[in-house]
Amino acid sequence: MPHTKSAWKRMEKAEKRKVHNRLIIKKLKQQLKAFVGAVRTNDLTKAVTEMNTASKLLDRAGCKGYIHANKASRLKSRMAHRLAKAKTAPAKA
Repeated sequence: MPHTKSAWKRMEKAEKRKVHNRLIIKKLKQQLKAFVGAVRTNDLTKAVTEMNTASKLLDRAGCKGYIHANKASRLKSRMAHRLAKAKTAPAKA
């Protein structure tokens, strides 16, 4: 446990940041799952809107340091690849 007043303050600030960071990451994961769900149900218009929203969240998370910038780029690339694959795939009967 911290002994000085400044150490206590740093500990409290770190705890607040941890909660906020986890909230951002949770929101990001929910958005990615929404995109995957839209692609699986073959609802391409919804998938495009979900991808746009997820891309914005990923860009912001990468810039702010919630996740690594390269991870954000990698996830965006995978989403784009998955969407393109779904668009070219024949419709399921």
